[in-house]
Amino acid sequence: MNSPFSPNKDHSRCARIKTSGSNPQLSFPCLDKLERKNTELSKGILKQTSSLDTGPEPNYGFVKTGFQLYKSKKPIFLDYGGFLPEYEIAYESWGNLNESKSNLILIHTGLSASSHAKSQPNNAKNGWWENFIGSGKYLDTDKYFIVCTNVLGGCYGSTGPSSIDPANNENYATRFPIISINDMVRAQRELIKDEFGVTKIHASIGASMGGMQSLAYAWEFPNEVEKIVSISGCARSHPYSIAMRHTQRQVLMSDPNWNRGFYYNSIPPHVGMKLAREIATVTYRSGPEWEYRFGRSRADESKPPALCPDFLVETYLDHAGEKFCLEYDANSWLYVSKAMDLFDLSYSSRSKALKIRKQTEEKFYGKQIDLSDQKLSIPNEPYEEKTTNSKPRVEESLSDLKKGMQKLSNKDVLVIGVESDILFPVWQQREIADVLRENNQQGLIEYFELGTDVSNYGHDTFLLSLDDIGKPVKKFLDIY
Repeated sequence: MNSPFSPNKDHSRCARIKTSGSNPQLSFPCLDKLERKNTELSKGILKQTSSLDTGPEPNYGFVKTGFQLYKSKKPIFLDYGGFLPEYEIAYESWGNLNESKSNLILIHTGLSASSHAKSQPNNAKNGWWENFIGSGKYLDTDKYFIVCTNVLGGCYGSTGPSSIDPANNENYATRFPIISINDMVRAQRELIKDEFGVTKIHASIGASMGGMQSLAYAWEFPNEVEKIVSISGCARSHPYSIAMRHTQRQVLMSDPNWNRGFYYNSIPPHVGMKLAREIATVTYRSGPEWEYRFGRSRADESKPPALCPDFLVETYLDHAGEKFCLEYDANSWLYVSKAMDLFDLSYSSRSKALKIRKQTEEKFYGKQIDLSDQKLSIPNEPYEEKTTNSKPRVEESLSDLKKGMQKLSNKDVLVIGVESDILFPVWQQREIADVLRENNQQGLIEYFELGTDVSNYGHDTFLLSLDDIGKPVKKFLDIY
C-alpha cells in the first residue's frame, strides 16, 4: 500500500476535491470581481466605474483633453539628480489677465488632481474647485486671472513617467528621475513667464500638496510673488504622513502587474492602485464624519458577515478605490507621493538640492553627464534601527527650518489649518505660521484654523467646506 505521502499519489487531484467540513467555505465576490477585471484588461476591455453617487465627494474627473500645453524645449535639472531634456505642462485658465499683468493667481493642486479646477469652454465638466472659482466667487474671475496646472510628474497632460522619453521614444516608466515639489514649481514658473509674460504673480495658492507648492514657489522666486496662501499644508513632511504614503507605495509596487514600472501596453497594476487609494482615502477624512455618515451599519444586515466589503464604510472605500484605479497612472502616484515625502524647506535640505542641481547642469553643458555613476540612496548594507535622543534633533531641525524660510520673511502669507485633519495635523500649519512670524520683517502673517465645530471633513475640508475656507482666502487676497 502506498503511503499518503507516496510520490505515486495524485495530490493535485486530491487538492481539487471539495471535502465537507464543519461549515461551508466563505464566498469572496470581491476577489471574483478583481479576477474578472484582470481578464477583461488582458483582452483590452476597459470599463470606467461610475462616480460616487452619495455624499459630498470631490470631483476628480479623468481629464485627458480640454487643457492647453506649455512645451519647453529647454532641459530642467532636478533636485535629486537627473534631468528632463524637455517637458510639457498642462494648464487651464479662467478670467482675464489685466493690462499691467499683475492679477494672475496660480493654483497648485493636490496629489491626484488635474488642471481642471473649474469648468471652461474646452471642458464643460465641473472641476474639483468648481464653486470656489468664478465671477464674484472666492477666487473672483472678475478681478483675477486664475491659472491651474497639472504638476510635473503627473499624468493629466504634463510630462511624467507615462510620457515618451525623446532619447528612445519609449515611456519613461521608472527611468523617470525622482522629482521634488520645488522641481514642480520651477516648471510652473517657466510657463507663467513664457506663456503670459508675467514677472510677478498676485498670489500662489494651494491646499494639501498644493499648500507645499504655494510655499515652494515663493521660496524659489520670492520677488515674483505678492501673496501666499497655504491650506492644510506643511513646510516639511513629517514621519506620520511619510509612513502613510510609504504603505500606499509598497502595496502598489507589490502588485505583480506593476512590473517595476514597465506595465505600459499591458495590464496595469489596478489591484495595487485600488488598495493604495483606499489607504489614502482613510487619511483624507475624519473619524467623526464617518461615524455620522456610516456608523457601524452594514451594507446588508440580512446577510451573514463577510471578509469582503461588508460594513458601509468598507463598501465606500472599495468603490472609491475601484473608481480611481484606472483613472490615475500608478507610476505618477509613486513619484508624486515621493515628492511630497521629500518636501523640506529647511536650509540644509535646500542647500543640498541646489548643489546637486548645479552639478547635473554643469555635467550636461560640459557634455560629461553620465547617469550610470549616480548612486541610489539605498546602502549596500541593510538599515539598522537606531535609538537617538530626539529632543536635540527636533530643536536643531526647527532651527534649520527657520533659517531656510528666511527667504519668505517679507511676504504676506495666509496659513489655514483644519482641526479634524489627520494627514496634515494643525500643528504643522501652526509650525508654518510660528516660523514665519519669528522670521517676519515686514510681511503680513495670518493664521486661520477651522475647529471641529465648523468642519469634520478632515483633510478634504478644502474641497468640501468651501464657505469656511473661502471667506478668509477672499479677504486676504483683497488686501492690497
